[in-house]
Amino acid sequence: MPRLLESYAAGRWFTAGDGGTPLLDAGTGEEVARVSATGLDLGAMVQHARTVGGPALRALTFHERAGLLKAMAKDLTEHKEAFYDLSYATGATRRDSAVDIDGGIGTVFSIASKGTRELPNDTVYIDGGLERLGRSGTFVGQHIYTSRPGVAVQINAFNFPVWGMLEKLAPAFLAGAPSIVKPAAQTAYLTEAVVRRIIESGLLPEGSLQLLCGSPQGLLDELTVQDQVGFTGSAHTAGLLRNHPQVLHGGVELTVEADSLNCSILGPDVTAADPEFELFVKGVVAEMTVKAGQKCTAIRRVIVPRGQLDAVADAVVARLERTTVGNPRSDEVRMGALVSLDQRDEVRKAIQSLRASAEIVYGDPDRVDVVDADAERGAFVSPVLLRAQDGAVEPHDVEPFGPVSTLIGYDDLDAAVTLAARGKGSLVGSVVSHDPEVARRLVLGLAPYHGRILVLDRDDAGESTGHGSPLPVLVHGGPGRAGGGEELGGVRGVLHHMQRTAIQGSPDMLTAVTGRWTAGSARRPDDVHPFRKSLAELRIGDTIASEPRQVTLADIEDFAELTGDTFYAHTDEAAAQQNPLFGGIVAHGYLVVSLAAGLFVDPDPGPVLAKFGVDHLRFLTPVKADDTIAVTLTVKQITPRTNADYGEVRWDAVVTNADGEPVATYDVLTLVAKEWPASE
Repeated sequence: MPRLLESYAAGRWFTAGDGGTPLLDAGTGEEVARVSATGLDLGAMVQHARTVGGPALRALTFHERAGLLKAMAKDLTEHKEAFYDLSYATGATRRDSAVDIDGGIGTVFSIASKGTRELPNDTVYIDGGLERLGRSGTFVGQHIYTSRPGVAVQINAFNFPVWGMLEKLAPAFLAGAPSIVKPAAQTAYLTEAVVRRIIESGLLPEGSLQLLCGSPQGLLDELTVQDQVGFTGSAHTAGLLRNHPQVLHGGVELTVEADSLNCSILGPDVTAADPEFELFVKGVVAEMTVKAGQKCTAIRRVIVPRGQLDAVADAVVARLERTTVGNPRSDEVRMGALVSLDQRDEVRKAIQSLRASAEIVYGDPDRVDVVDADAERGAFVSPVLLRAQDGAVEPHDVEPFGPVSTLIGYDDLDAAVTLAARGKGSLVGSVVSHDPEVARRLVLGLAPYHGRILVLDRDDAGESTGHGSPLPVLVHGGPGRAGGGEELGGVRGVLHHMQRTAIQGSPDMLTAVTGRWTAGSARRPDDVHPFRKSLAELRIGDTIASEPRQVTLADIEDFAELTGDTFYAHTDEAAAQQNPLFGGIVAHGYLVVSLAAGLFVDPDPGPVLAKFGVDHLRFLTPVKADDTIAVTLTVKQITPRTNADYGEVRWDAVVTNADGEPVATYDVLTLVAKEWPASE
């Protein structure tokens, strides 16, 4: 008898006491595993996440969490062939599995990298700039993000058992939220295999990841305020979740990705002779056949200028005729099976509904020739292309979650936008055009109805990841029918799991809370130049105030000659006098910054290894010839790098004139050794 899948709950693997529900190989109909969660203590899972996983995660900085994610992704990469072998049972070809498995692991790598590069080596994230709330600067405000002491429940769909799990897990983990993963039953065996490998690796803190294989009934009853649910699946189930008492009244936050009737629009500028025509056709066929069309981002509506309908139909059919269907393990097969016989029935029903206002151009929903497989035992279905009648309603209402798309004609750009909007909100749309004005009009018209829009033409085709590929650095989600939620989006996906709070107080208090020096808070002058201090010795607020330096007319002239920047305000007294901002020759802003660097730099070898940038540079007041400048440099933020013997130090720089007025402000970025002298 096939193995009963286990759940990982409260630090141990749990096996249900009953026989479970059979899970069948999508291509052969043979039993792969069984699934059940009967007897599982869901309350204990939630408590374990809150009391064990959450505190362990929140004790780590963003960089430390990112390092664990990266290590996890490396470990999964080393074992991915085993996942590929198991993935065939879902109906996926090797190409399909790459989208799921490699795509999921790649997403973890990307999010880990974002965590290291864009988040501080701290547990607090600062959002935006400082808000001055009083006249004197003693009362200020700052927005921050902090981790919530709650649980992230992640309910995933059957079509991406690896990517779907990892794209939710990674941002939650980086945000400090422990996850309870609930995969769809049909493909839970693949998710279980990946989670088992993660648990066996011992890389993640105990309680930060748990797995529920089987029914989640009663799980939401255990959730309260501070807890979150991320759901991907049908609009029907999403509706049930939205109406759960703990969502309606208990403060549980719900994010939904649901049905989506995505479209691709061929621009009116494109003819059959243009490269964009072939790109459009290839994109449509790819989205129909990859994962057998079981993608929430697949193209369901093919919106084409009315005069191009025949040409597009012929070109799509020609490609579909070359698409072999059958055993996903066979090298000859381009499209595998749907996930189950039940899903095949659902797709057939959807096609029947579409036929009320559309005719089939290619394919037979009831018959398909297959390679190295039994067409009846496996959940196989032919790719089906339909052509809608004028005024058709069904293509904008019915989502056939399989290899099915419908051609729809339009007369002008406004009509194309109107047709796209009838989908009532989508995850993604694409525009294929080489005309910038066409692209602009369509994108601006489509944007309110879509979470993501691909503009495809000959120039970006070589690097484009395609219509249906969510990217970890871009938001994934959509308005209206698509669920109204957002995932991914780089750091945005992390912050989604955190709480943004406005903090008000004195500069000193905000410095203490945020771990970042706040303008107006105390400075720490010292006899030791801060550039002589290692990372271990530096403290927030360490300050150097320079001696003044005169900026002469000769300095300005020499800088102009050296750089070639002979703008009249620096070289022509008469013209500069007429400038209402300057009223005479002034120093180059970059000259001021360069001279300021000479005022605070310590020239000898020391802990400061390099300067690597300047942020937020602003020139505030012109510096005229013979004026004097001075600079105050203060340690603003210290960020140790976890895998290096140095860290980053951000310095607040304020350059003032002889009257003490700020003439320039900016952040100086340096790399500083953790210890000095450096250990051998």
